Amino acid sequence: MEPTALIYSSHDRCEYLHRQWIIERALRSWDNKTIMHLPMSQQNRGSQEWDYGNFRWYYDRFAQWGLKYFPFYWDDHLRREDVDLFFKMLWSSEVVVLGGGNTALGLARYKGLGNWYYGDPGLFRRILHERQDRGLLTVGFSAGADQLTEYVCEVMNGVRDPYGFGLAHNVVTTLHFEHGREGEIQHLAGNLPHCMIFGLPNDSGIAVHQGYLNSGNIFQVIWFITDKSWDVPHHQFHIKTRMGVKIQHVYNDQRHWSFNGGDVMVRIMSQDNLWQDVTIITNQGQFIDYWTQWPSEYSSIEEILWKN
Repeated sequence: MEPTALIYSSHDRCEYLHRQWIIERALRSWDNKTIMHLPMSQQNRGSQEWDYGNFRWYYDRFAQWGLKYFPFYWDDHLRREDVDLFFKMLWSSEVVVLGGGNTALGLARYKGLGNWYYGDPGLFRRILHERQDRGLLTVGFSAGADQLTEYVCEVMNGVRDPYGFGLAHNVVTTLHFEHGREGEIQHLAGNLPHCMIFGLPNDSGIAVHQGYLNSGNIFQVIWFITDKSWDVPHHQFHIKTRMGVKIQHVYNDQRHWSFNGGDVMVRIMSQDNLWQDVTIITNQGQFIDYWTQWPSEYSSIEEILWKN
């Protein structure tokens, strides 16, 4: 079982997170070492090129091992054949990266491409979920991270379209978390009791795989990632993981938990959002019942999935 969605917050191209979780995933393919980079959440062509450029220098390092990488830019005058190619590439690329910018703008464009050209506003979302079913990886950074969750982090502020693409079912994240922003997580947790709320500091992320069990319940495995590898001295203030900040979580009853890199969460959820069973597996191998915070009856991920 491998992650099919990666949602992360970073200051720059920190080595562990980008190489081990993104680049190596593409390079492992025998015949499809491709990364499609989508900077469509940026306002104009110049800012889209800037977004891609922030990654391209890092992608360039791995071209010698066969990595293929390409952007697809938004344009107000895309032709039908351009959009046909866009969706073909979206479906087939080994890794797709949704870049930064404005969350709402990117959502409108991604959803609009299917609607305007095919009369199908759900086309982009459906292809992302087909990618997930086929075991391919979709990555979200900055605005892209917001777009891959169930709701955008501005869900409580009356935004016009609060719905993400749901590759992390019933998950909401806040990015660039630092101490002093705990209230944002608490507010979301109190108003979205069926969701898991995570505050992601720079440089950290969650990797997710999910699907359906024979029982009809939804399963979800979340791997927690922290990266302390970015060591440019004058950037140290931005790298909160190097200061010891962990991935933050607040329960719907306002209890608090901090996740370390290497921790895992396994969720079993009913489709009506009325019930969920959750187990935390620490990076020391301890199985903990999420609700009681006592040792769990389970001893493996396979056992959790089999019994539910």
